[in-house]
Amino acid sequence: MIALALNAGSSTLKACLYRLVPGAPLAAPPAPVWEQQVNWPVGTAGDDTAGRLLRELWHGPGAPLAGPYEIDVVGHRIVHGGTRYTSAIAIGDEVKRQIAALAALAPLHNLAALSGIEAAERSLVPGTPQIAVFDTAFHASLPAPAYTYAGPRKWVDAGLRRFGFHGINHEYVAHRTARIVNRSLDGLRLLTCHLGSGASLAAVRHGRSVDTTMGFTPLDGLAMATRSGSIDPGLLLHLLRAGDTSPDELYEVLNRESGLAGLSGTGGDMRDVLAARERGDAHAHLAFDVYVHRLHRCMGAMLPSLGGLDAIAFTGGVGEHSAAVRRAALKPFRFLGVDLDDAGNDASTGDADIAKADSRVRVVVIKAREEWAVARSAAELLTQRGPRPGAKSCSAGQ
Repeated sequence: MIALALNAGSSTLKACLYRLVPGAPLAAPPAPVWEQQVNWPVGTAGDDTAGRLLRELWHGPGAPLAGPYEIDVVGHRIVHGGTRYTSAIAIGDEVKRQIAALAALAPLHNLAALSGIEAAERSLVPGTPQIAVFDTAFHASLPAPAYTYAGPRKWVDAGLRRFGFHGINHEYVAHRTARIVNRSLDGLRLLTCHLGSGASLAAVRHGRSVDTTMGFTPLDGLAMATRSGSIDPGLLLHLLRAGDTSPDELYEVLNRESGLAGLSGTGGDMRDVLAARERGDAHAHLAFDVYVHRLHRCMGAMLPSLGGLDAIAFTGGVGEHSAAVRRAALKPFRFLGVDLDDAGNDASTGDADIAKADSRVRVVVIKAREEWAVARSAAELLTQRGPRPGAKSCSAGQ
């Protein structure tokens, strides 16, 4: 089966094409046949960036396909599915309307995903199945005490709750970690750390998410590249009541002018923060220390939900490539048996098990494979539904 995955973020569009056998294990991703990433023009619904990218699949030198008719299914990463979508689903008009409605909670991501869906509709053979795979779905297993805010009952009734994000990658990382440490997911207690420009943790027990740091929106939890993470709501109310900041201005500050960028004066890239810190920049030093302190607090907060700890997994751009962040993050947890000696390994050329075999807690670095997880979910759903009328026949491993 030939499956295309589109991952439309707030500023980039990633695409990967896979030839896969339905039923392939999530923990064993094949190399993509083709992959591409382009800048995504936020808020330009009429732009054809996604369409141009799709046409590269069958036009020009090195095109992997003879034409759009070779694509069996397209999977789309959708950041917010709310409480309605807790598993992958075929995209139709109603699903598109709901994705648009949920854009109020993830405006840049959900609207970008819709643009990718519409580009695929224009560029591919009419009727080519398109599947929505939701970042929030993995966290649908959160128990009520973990997802309920301690506000008035009407908030609960209105669905104002913790959703959690990065679920597609948290789930993949859990499966991949189990494979690396040669353990079944059943009974395995994992702390998965997705550290990128956006960052979140998940407590994964028996393969299910039981706690996570992001909340109603992706703004909650850890300090991030440009996002503040958790802040006392009283401080925000103070700023609003003082009259110097409007809600729209506060939104911009919390999402784009805070975190590493706000504290260090850099653009928020961890590599720039670390370089400035090495030069003795006091602002960068504080930014790094705040980032790590918040990471420590949130990592520790996940442990009671797990009832113990068997492995810690790092993923995402920072988690995969910054040994300094990993070493600093792990340092307070040495009492659990975490070994820091080999924390310099990374996932630049593949996943790495960086803990000694006799450690009580294993530490692994996992390369994020969101596109693979999306393509696999789309192929699995298509297999369950059966091929569309008139579709070309496919054999395993074609």
